[in-house]
Amino acid sequence: QACTYPCQCPSQPLQCPAGTSQVLDACGCCKVCARQLGELCSLQKPCDHHKGLYCDFSKIHRGSGICLAQEGATCDLLGKIYHNGESFQPTCKLQCVCMDGAIGCIPLCSDDLRLPSPDCPNPRRVKFRNKCCEEWICEEGGEENRFETAMAVFREDPSRKPELNNLQENCLVQTTEWSACSKSCGMGISARVTNDNPQCRLEKETRLCMVRPCDFPMEKNKKGKKCVRTPKPRQSLHFEFSGCSSTHSYRPKFCGSCTDGRCCTPFLTSTAEVEFRCPEGDFFQRKMMFIKMCSCHYDCPRDNDIFLATYHRRMIGDHV
Repeated sequence: QACTYPCQCPSQPLQCPAGTSQVLDACGCCKVCARQLGELCSLQKPCDHHKGLYCDFSKIHRGSGICLAQEGATCDLLGKIYHNGESFQPTCKLQCVCMDGAIGCIPLCSDDLRLPSPDCPNPRRVKFRNKCCEEWICEEGGEENRFETAMAVFREDPSRKPELNNLQENCLVQTTEWSACSKSCGMGISARVTNDNPQCRLEKETRLCMVRPCDFPMEKNKKGKKCVRTPKPRQSLHFEFSGCSSTHSYRPKFCGSCTDGRCCTPFLTSTAEVEFRCPEGDFFQRKMMFIKMCSCHYDCPRDNDIFLATYHRRMIGDHV
């Protein structure tokens, strides 16, 4: 099918299944839902290259092909083998994909939190029949304790009670510290919970983080020193995330290494918006952690892998 210019794309926003990428068609015009492993593909219906899939035209004629995966390691989950590039749902709450021996998953259920508020003094999460995900409901409480239960979030003011249409003014902002980065090297995720929003609702907030690149050359320690705490790369670099690259280059501080068995992790950090550009031409922004200071300690993740550890060390501050 020949390309026509100027591009004419559907006015409705594209809705793709969870875990499916949105990619440009062969004309570079419109976003389409990427085809997955084993599905039919064409120039107008490309495969999900983020998962290492490509369109093989040798098996089917008339301009159609089938999505195949590049050579890669299989994944073993609870005794079941998945092929490289294969998407699967181990439970109704998770959508996963096998990528060269590693399994990545996204949650299909919202994990938001909800504190009492004037319009919902007794929120409760319940499991409905025939529904996978739990949902929040508001239980009706007595008028006498309607605002007492909301005092965990709203300032106590004896002169007047919080009004439903003035939530943010009466909101007592509560924010937890950022969690440790999910990866000891390379791009990871750090999270916290905050109610600093117009609804004064407790929600999970995430940011990208990089303690150190996985191929970062460690400097030799000076004589008498056991740790290199916050080395900088010699040249500026672009951050890579999900196949996209930061539009600006940075010289961030990273956490170094210790020679006496201790671990080196972020201690003081700041958060800033970083803009990324994707091969399809899209731009998006993500919050990202920037290290100000690292500290050395013996509370190390087991095998230097944060997912295998009973490791809950937190960064003490976020200085903007």
